[in-house]
Amino acid sequence: MADGTAVHKVVIIGGGFGGMVAAQALDKTPTHVTLIDRRNFHLFQPLLYQVATGGLSPANIAAPLRSVLKKQRNTHVLLGEVTGFDLAAKAVLLKDGHSVPFDSLVVATGSTHHYFGHDEWATRAPGLKTVEDATEIRRRVLLAFERAEREPDPAVKARLLTFVVVGGGPTGVEMAGAISELARLTLSGDFRTFNPAIARVIIVEGQNRVLAGFHPQLSTKAKASLEGMGIEVWLDSHVTAIEPDHVLVKPEGGKGEARRIDTETVVWAAGVKASPLGKMIADAVGGVQVDRAGRVPVNPDCTVANRPDVFVIGDLASHPGKDGKPLPGLAPVAMQQGEYVAGVIVRRIKGETPKGPFSYLDKGSMATIGRAKAVAESMGFRFSGYLAWLAWLFIHILYLARFENRVMVLFQWFWNYITRNRAARLITGLRPPDSRGA
Repeated sequence: MADGTAVHKVVIIGGGFGGMVAAQALDKTPTHVTLIDRRNFHLFQPLLYQVATGGLSPANIAAPLRSVLKKQRNTHVLLGEVTGFDLAAKAVLLKDGHSVPFDSLVVATGSTHHYFGHDEWATRAPGLKTVEDATEIRRRVLLAFERAEREPDPAVKARLLTFVVVGGGPTGVEMAGAISELARLTLSGDFRTFNPAIARVIIVEGQNRVLAGFHPQLSTKAKASLEGMGIEVWLDSHVTAIEPDHVLVKPEGGKGEARRIDTETVVWAAGVKASPLGKMIADAVGGVQVDRAGRVPVNPDCTVANRPDVFVIGDLASHPGKDGKPLPGLAPVAMQQGEYVAGVIVRRIKGETPKGPFSYLDKGSMATIGRAKAVAESMGFRFSGYLAWLAWLFIHILYLARFENRVMVLFQWFWNYITRNRAARLITGLRPPDSRGA
């Protein structure tokens, strides 16, 4: 700085919703911001299910971090993987052996899939957290239809055309609805030996209703909409085995015989756990225990234990809400925490009175089920159907990182709605034929 005072160094780990908003909120402040991520892009995860079903391409919902932050002169983006913390030296350790010093540290690395002790299921039932996850699910779903075209055995064909989604939360409901519409609408007339509309889509949910975080009235409407699309909804049911050619499902409490579903395509949407960096930062601080989901308990101002210079936000943080329960792992929570933490840091630098505790403003929740079908609740109002679907479209367009993404997604949605087509139905990840064309 011009007066010789050292610039306050802020290191943000993670370029998701919380990390990116924190970096943007520190623009034009007396700080030097370093944003570290092992990916070079910000990903809009809520729309990954549309990549997984060919509605959008990955580029539609991702934005290069350097592009998003290039006008912020006080911000430096680093591509790197964090492997540890030296809090005594106030430095972040990277996999390549380098370290990055900080005065304030913000950890916002989000969450990953949680298989509840059955990590061996990961290869058989991919979740939906990354671009790679989405393209792998897309490959499996589309390949199932392609293989069914050439399959003479009716039993094998039925197995190929059965899709199981484990989990009836927003991701599970949206994924099941998209697969159903892909089969019934988009692929109609594309195959010669069978009608894709005969595909069977099943949601397996452990609780007694889908969308358990919503009002029961909306859960009931969502279930009715799903069943109206031909989707089977198995409630009070738990997956006990996932094999290459089938899934075993038991009712709540383990009473009764397990039911077998013959399938080769399973999508996991049943749970998430915090990034491994949560345990790393908790161990580095000392005396901090992560919860069962790997989240770090934080103070009211999002700091950890007795370290006022260490903040944890987003899915990685266990922050009690007004009801005493941890705040949900939603994008609005992470974004509001990112903006709040940026304000705390700036006020400290300026020597101003500390901000009060973080308070999440819940603007509502929404989930889309299918074409012109959605549920939403906001500020005490609950609505469903076409109006909720339009609100869902508007909010998701608004939250995309760049204007370019908004235009591309809006146009793609409009075209998909008019034509019922999904232009990104690409099967990738297969080994290409050799030079002889075999």
